[in-house]
Amino acid sequence: MARLIGVALALVIAVGLAGSARADDKDATAILDKAIKALGGEEKLSKIKSATLAGKGTITLMDADSEISTRTSLQGLDHFRQEFEGEFGGNKVKGVTVLAGDKGWRKFGDMGMAMDADALANQKRAVYLTVVPITVVPLKGKDFKVEKAGEEKVGDKPAVGVKVTPMDGKDFTLFFDKESGLPAKLVAKVAGFMGGEFTQETTFDGYKEMDGIKKATKLKSTRDGNKFLEVELTEFKVVDKLDPKTFTEPE
Repeated sequence: MARLIGVALALVIAVGLAGSARADDKDATAILDKAIKALGGEEKLSKIKSATLAGKGTITLMDADSEISTRTSLQGLDHFRQEFEGEFGGNKVKGVTVLAGDKGWRKFGDMGMAMDADALANQKRAVYLTVVPITVVPLKGKDFKVEKAGEEKVGDKPAVGVKVTPMDGKDFTLFFDKESGLPAKLVAKVAGFMGGEFTQETTFDGYKEMDGIKKATKLKSTRDGNKFLEVELTEFKVVDKLDPKTFTEPE
């Protein structure tokens, strides 16, 4: 069961003087503005309140690769539903993870469970780490503090980083391609399904026009430098409103 919980968790991953901090914020905001323009523009991206995604790929657990497929529904930063199918150790597994504000549930096969406080906090973090690279717009809101971080290469291309501190205090760094402005890599601490934390690095590539915006279609993640998840997006749709039943406890 612990291994299956890990699958669900996966799928779903101011320093210095005041004057210096303000300069960093200004630089970071310029980086975000460039990214937002590259993704489709703030007016268009700000209107995206709900979306659905589908993907397929491979997850690596205990040195074993397993093929998976996922379908995800997103609404804001606190409503999320993901259904996944995969084969693990010769067994076909289906699961559902749902977040609805301050409530959440997981279901594996016929077994369902409500999330406790820690699981809810971790799932909320997983959701905003999923949503932020899609539009970047939330980073300009009051729930996130941003400052410019360092530069490094992502693949063979230079990228510039923005350090983000959310309201939960668990910062992460989002790197943007220096030339195009598009999100290139996200580095964040994520909870392990058997305790502890991992440093997860996720790269974004294969950008395509999908439903009116630029969307990364290839995502690769490592945990503490080890291969973890590779997903190719097969569908992305912006929707006006999702059925409220989408975010109820799985039957």
